Amino acid sequence: CFECCIKCLGGVPYASLVATILCFSGVALFCGCGHVALTGTVSILEQHFSTNSSDHALLSEVIQLMQYVIYGIASFFFLYGIILLAEGFYTTSAVKELHGEFKTTACGRCISGMFVFLTYVLGVAWLGVFGFSAVPVFMFYNIWSTCEVIKSLQTNMTASGDQICVDVRQYGIIPWNAVPGRACGPILENICNTNEFYMSYHLFIVACAGAGATVIALLIYMMATTYNYAVLKFKSREDCCTKF
Repeated sequence: CFECCIKCLGGVPYASLVATILCFSGVALFCGCGHVALTGTVSILEQHFSTNSSDHALLSEVIQLMQYVIYGIASFFFLYGIILLAEGFYTTSAVKELHGEFKTTACGRCISGMFVFLTYVLGVAWLGVFGFSAVPVFMFYNIWSTCEVIKSLQTNMTASGDQICVDVRQYGIIPWNAVPGRACGPILENICNTNEFYMSYHLFIVACAGAGATVIALLIYMMATTYNYAVLKFKSREDCCTKF
């Protein structure tokens, strides 16, 4: 029984297992927190920066579309992570010859190569997602830092913060004719004190961290699948022993 357990543990693809756990965690954080943060962002814009619904109608449709895309991303990566983990078990067992003499087919090597290519493509795509998820963090950080400046002026009583403003129209998320489009002084400070702003800001940070974790998971997948494919292709050659 002990030898059987050791043999089974030897066939566990630990790299793929770690990558799967990290991928599931990262995608869950990105999708869950990103979905709620987008809803909070729309609420902040409607209440404080764009009172006319027609001004931000396009933005609302884009955000709603992004939320549907989030559902698709979560479903796809759940299935893809399980498939990659199963492929890791297959290749690890074949490479270590746990179930007898080494055997592989051209179809199996082709499938492994396809996963290598697809994982590389997804890794590059998620680098873009990671960079894109940092944009709302940057925007919310600018608003939060402006509120901190207003608070420090009021605390030190050095000057009035009424002339310090944040104009979200300059970010391009609402048109220039949106009313009021900006918030100044105490109004801006009240916005920063709302639960919607606090939650959306921190949820965007967590979503960005989740995207970063997913990128790391895909990098681990890249290394594991590339190594497994290379070993499978090498051991399938008839002269592998002399070449090695």
